[in-house]
Amino acid sequence: MGLPVRRSPLPLSRFKSAMIAYLIRRILYAIPILIGVNLLTFALFFVVNTPDDMARIQLGIKRVTPEAIVKWKAQHGYDKPLLFNARAEGAGKFSDTIFFDKSASMFVFDFGYSDDGRSISREIVTRMGPSLAIALPSFLVGLVVYVSFALLMTLFRATALDIAGVALCVVLMSVSGLFYIIGGQFFVSKLWHWAPISGYGDGGLNTLKFVFLPIVIGVAGGIGSSSRWYRTIFLEEIGKDYVRTARAKGLSEMRVLFRHVLKNAMIPILTGVVVVIPLLFMGSLLTESFFGIPGLGSYTIDAINSQDFSIVRAMVFLGSVLYIVGLILTDVSYTMVDPRVRLQ
Repeated sequence: MGLPVRRSPLPLSRFKSAMIAYLIRRILYAIPILIGVNLLTFALFFVVNTPDDMARIQLGIKRVTPEAIVKWKAQHGYDKPLLFNARAEGAGKFSDTIFFDKSASMFVFDFGYSDDGRSISREIVTRMGPSLAIALPSFLVGLVVYVSFALLMTLFRATALDIAGVALCVVLMSVSGLFYIIGGQFFVSKLWHWAPISGYGDGGLNTLKFVFLPIVIGVAGGIGSSSRWYRTIFLEEIGKDYVRTARAKGLSEMRVLFRHVLKNAMIPILTGVVVVIPLLFMGSLLTESFFGIPGLGSYTIDAINSQDFSIVRAMVFLGSVLYIVGLILTDVSYTMVDPRVRLQ
């Protein structure tokens, strides 16, 4: 029986060329996906609301006149057919529509103006900072806490500590995220006065006292599900042959966990992390709304309440772009944590 053939890694130049070609293909694949997402958002929004309904909401008058509605639609670009213009000729049947006017510019990240006349792009840039001030620390601190807790349960697997940890995770998973927000505001802010109940500072150190509680709540709310999921990954890895080989060489259990198990579990961990990437920029809808944080999450909630389609459309499109970028970055990061990805 012959020896197995050992595949050699791709030369660096060929690897770079293959990676560039792969990135170009993924970007091209993203275009029809974004068009589909935009079309679905458009259809869902206008199934519930017509341009006339939007005009009545924005004008804020119960007995608004038909002339005022027509004027508002003309000012905001809602005086055309939704998807198909039968009165136009040629390509204008599809381009001279609300869908094309509101969607084409987004592919060059020109989000236009909201119904109240404000620049959506300027609002996104302004509100991105507060969202990142909460989401980024919550993500980084949470990742360390979740992985560490999961490794601790894996190290003491099948013991009382592991059973208690799993039971705690199940309990925390069963509690709604809204409970953490309301409970944190009541105990930490109203009862103990350790942090402001809501608001956002003017920057610098003054902001820390406002974002401390939302960050703690964000980390605490994900301990149950995330730690239990990471524990499952580590337990799956710890039963494989390479772990038994490492133990046979005399390596300690701690070294096996951190040097071998954690390293080989990075691919499923990275796959889970990519889901969080859009939230880092888009913010948390509930957290920002309850704590009065002027981020993108509260911006989206306000737009939904006011039926501002321009903002809703822009935020859904931006979230889709960030998610696709996250998928691409995840695939690229695989080549750094798993050398087998670079083989022919």
